[in-house]
Amino acid sequence: MIVRSHLPWPLRWAFVALVLGFSAALALWAFEFGKEIAGLDRRSRTELAELRAQVMNLRDQNGRFRAVADTADSLVKTERAAQERLAQQVRQLEADKLALQADLGFFEDLLPMAGEGLQIRGLQADARSSPGQLHYQLLLMQAGRNPSEFTGRYDLLLGGLLDSRPWSLLMPGGKPLQMRQYARLEGNVDLPPGVVLKTVQARVYDNKGVLLTNQTAKL
Repeated sequence: MIVRSHLPWPLRWAFVALVLGFSAALALWAFEFGKEIAGLDRRSRTELAELRAQVMNLRDQNGRFRAVADTADSLVKTERAAQERLAQQVRQLEADKLALQADLGFFEDLLPMAGEGLQIRGLQADARSSPGQLHYQLLLMQAGRNPSEFTGRYDLLLGGLLDSRPWSLLMPGGKPLQMRQYARLEGNVDLPPGVVLKTVQARVYDNKGVLLTNQTAKL
């Protein structure tokens, strides 16, 4: 038995043409869609590259700004260090000035030497600048152009009041002394609490223990 189609040939060809056209349209749509996707990916890559370039530029600028900030910080630290050194120098100059003024006052009190031998040419004592402590300065000189070397010792005898009663203190053992033309001596002596110092006497002995000269300063 033979089965025959009831569709005539013109309709068959029309149906085939319709299917082929639909397939071609679907293929064209897929091609255009793929082009759009590809274009979008290219734009994304371009934008990503631009963003990366901007990030690198910002990093470079940040590095330059940080270098400028580090330089400014270094300059500030250097300036502060210079100011501190200058302040230290000013303090040292002030201390030197006070010392020179003290020396000037010390030597202004000196008179031309009269007589021979070793003499105490100046004695200064200060118990007010450092509470509980006496600071003294002593200048010794020998007359003559080329005196022989002197070897001996010196001590201090302090006098005053403690609890409204007479008080005295002798420097134990004395201090060794060796000089030729002159000697400038200074030091500190600790004082008991509550002492009101009145006098300081400096005494110089030769190496045999003979008292050669003394001088008293009143406070």
